[in-house]
Amino acid sequence: MPFKTYYVYILKCSDDSYYVGVTNNIIRRMNEHQTGRSIKSYTFDRRPLKLVYSREFTNILKAIAYEKQLKGWRRAKKEALIEGRLDDLVEFSRASSHGSTGSP
Repeated sequence: MPFKTYYVYILKCSDDSYYVGVTNNIIRRMNEHQTGRSIKSYTFDRRPLKLVYSREFTNILKAIAYEKQLKGWRRAKKEALIEGRLDDLVEFSRASSHGSTGSP
């Protein structure tokens, strides 16, 4: 049985906010976001959108857990991930685990 692929992704919205989601078909899902499939969607009034990050998973439970983790991150930490600043991610994690009020 072939592995199914799931994607956790981050979109940058036209209002400069970020949207985090999970899907099993990133091309279809991007099209749905860009065309405004649902008026109730967070991204509907924030188009156009730009895919700025994605990560593949073969386990849906791990993908959903990662999506939830990213949704809990502050903007600066998401931007460090998007920009590949892994040292900053480590530093942000240390700061938040020590209860720093200024951490992302």
